[in-house]
Parts: sequence; structure tokens; C-alpha cells
Amino acid sequence: MSFPASAPALPDIRRALAVFAHPDDVDFGCAGTIAGWVDEGIEVAYVVVTRGDSGGFDNTPRDEMPALREAEQRAAAAVVGVHQVDFLDGYPDGLLASGPELRREITAAIRRFRPDRVVTSSPLRRWELLTGPSHPDHLAVGEATTCAVYPDSRNRFAFPELLAEGLEPWVVREIWYAGGPAPDHAVDVTDQVDRKIAAMRAHHSQTAHLDVAAWVQDLLGTIAGDAGLPAGRLAEAFTVLRTE
Repeated sequence: MSFPASAPALPDIRRALAVFAHPDDVDFGCAGTIAGWVDEGIEVAYVVVTRGDSGGFDNTPRDEMPALREAEQRAAAAVVGVHQVDFLDGYPDGLLASGPELRREITAAIRRFRPDRVVTSSPLRRWELLTGPSHPDHLAVGEATTCAVYPDSRNRFAFPELLAEGLEPWVVREIWYAGGPAPDHAVDVTDQVDRKIAAMRAHHSQTAHLDVAAWVQDLLGTIAGDAGLPAGRLAEAFTVLRTE
């Protein structure tokens, strides 16, 4: 199973909401693209489902990891010009599932921020790459976000208690999937790559062991080449679907 061909990206986006499972997911997958959106005047906010308590590569005590990773994500977001970063409570890293509680939380976030565009992780597994994008938390958040975009956030009878909180239905116009199979919408991020690298480095607990600049140049150069961009360009890739 794969995605259909991407739709052309909408040209009149005012707000975009990024929904991901862990601190650093958004920066590994799309920090360059988001930096470009901010440059265009698009208002961007993040929703992070966990605080990444199962992450890390050193001896940092487990009880210190959530606060550390939250601080890292806020610093990384600021690098690309994003200042609203919301974390959900009660969702343990590594055990996410696309159930009604998570759908409700993401629906509330969508109705609160009222984005034209949502970017999230792919709900489809990449069988040729069972690490990274195919992490079960990524798949679960991609599925829950898809359900929140349609039908939940636009259906006033879904989670009716949200109406009492003043959260009226909202229609998201398009959804971008990162990390899925055969992404075919490439975004040239050459001019934003320094900010992507800085955002990734802000996640020191996750990237201190990694040559971030080399990793970015290699991966994004390959994506750009596969998309037919000129030599020396760098790109991130997505699947874009209309949801109006």
C-alpha cells in the first residue's frame, strides 16, 4: 500500500500545525520546510504527543529526560521561527496507539489553532525502512492525526464536549505526510539548511553522537537529486493530500 500522487500544494496557506510523536521528529523530518513557511509569513505551531522519555544515548537519568527533551524542542523550534510548542500529557514514549483519547486531543489542538495545513508523520509503514519513519509511535500519531483531520475536527458531533470549551468545528484544507513511502512533493530547503542543522543540534541528547551537517547534506542531497533538482540543492520530501 502506498499514497496516491501528491496534489499541488495550496498557495494561500496562513497557518500550519505540525503534529508529531516525539521531540526532534519535526526537526529531522521537516525543519527546513517549516523554516521556509515561516519565511513566507505562515504562522506555524507544534503539537508534540510525548516528551521522549525513552530517548537518549547517554546516562541521563530517566526522570530528567522529559524536561530536558521538552527544553530541547522549544529551543529547536525557536531556531526556525516557531514559538508555539504544545506538549500533550499522559502519553508514554514507545506505547502510543491511535485511540479515541489521542484523536480527541489532536482534534482539540486543530480546532484551537485552526490551521489550513497539517503536517504529520506517515500512517503507512515503509517496509524497506523499518527504523526511523516506521517507528510505531510515528505510525500511531500519523493515523490519529489523519482521523482528527477527517472526520473529527470538522464534525460537531465528534467529541461534543469540545463545543462546551468553545472549540468549534474546523476544516483542515490539506495534510502533508513526512517519512512515508515514495514521497513525491520535494521542497527545496537549500536556503534554510543552516537553520535545520541548528534545530537538529538543539536536540543534544539525541544528536550529540551524530555528525548532523554530514547527515543532512547526504540525505537532503539525495532527495533533491531524486526529485530532479540541480546539483548542489537540498530538499525534504512529503506526500501532500487535499482534505477540503
